[in-house]
Amino acid sequence: MSRDPIEEMTSGDWYNALTPAYDALRMAARQAVHAHNTTRPDARSGIAPELAALLKSVGQQCLIEAPFHCSYGCNTVLEDGVFINAGAVILDSGPVSIGARSMLGPNVHLYCADHHRDVAKRRAGIERGLPITIGPDVWIGGGVIVLPGVTIGAGAIVGAGSVVTRDVVAGARVAGNPAHEI
Repeated sequence: MSRDPIEEMTSGDWYNALTPAYDALRMAARQAVHAHNTTRPDARSGIAPELAALLKSVGQQCLIEAPFHCSYGCNTVLEDGVFINAGAVILDSGPVSIGARSMLGPNVHLYCADHHRDVAKRRAGIERGLPITIGPDVWIGGGVIVLPGVTIGAGAIVGAGSVVTRDVVAGARVAGNPAHEI
């Protein structure tokens, strides 16, 4: 018996992402993202209802500026007061948790997908999803890339343009490629 595709992709185990079940999940995400990105600017909600319904959990008073992209959506949790600026990309093949009152600058990218190192397996669509966890009150500057498996602790600041390749402790200020404490 095959596993539920969401359970499979969030397990941290290797799986084949090129199956009809994953195609269907990505199509649902594309439809919800399209609805969000084409919502009238005077809409009262900070997230289109279709996108809010797709995400695993959305706290109160969250705002995602358009344009926005996520690969699945169903693995992403936004706690209260999260702000995501325009151009954000969340490749949520693994669990993504963004803590309360955290702010992501424009063009921040969160990448959970870890593709296989063996070229034949990579061609076959073998990947795994590693979690990204962002604590409360984190500020991530514009153009930051966060790689699979990274945790950013509460109150940390990540400087614009950084590539975060490893965990950031609570309250730290990091910048650079790879990001390091400053």
